[in-house]
Amino acid sequence: MTERPVTLSTGLPHTILDAEPPEALAALAVAMTETDLGLRRDAVSAVAAQWPRMLDAWAQLAILGRDPIERYAAARVGYHRGLDRLRGSGWRGSGYVFWKHETNRGFLSALNSLRGAAAEIGEADEEERCALFLVQLDPQFRSNTDQ
Repeated sequence: MTERPVTLSTGLPHTILDAEPPEALAALAVAMTETDLGLRRDAVSAVAAQWPRMLDAWAQLAILGRDPIERYAAARVGYHRGLDRLRGSGWRGSGYVFWKHETNRGFLSALNSLRGAAAEIGEADEEERCALFLVQLDPQFRSNTDQ
């Protein structure tokens, strides 16, 4: 009988997204300093247009949207762009994506905004799916994101 070593699992894997380009982060930081809400939304939109894969920009647009549909649309784009980024980082549909890693926050924020926007437009089943997904990705996640 051949002996095989036993490999003990340390739990589900976790994924940490790569950082956004420094110039994109700088542009978003400047856009977010705009005090007029409409001008801030326009500035963040310009950042998203220049860096369409930037999850933080979509997450901010989901917060800054003028109405539930605009918030829902931006959140959905951020969520789907985030899934693409997660898969590109090795995530295969299971495992953690923790809020404590700053680079994961754009995706989790977009998903949380999608949860909230779904509730606003009466999509209760989607709201529930998003809420469950958030807890599956990070069991410590709180909707207010005051982590």
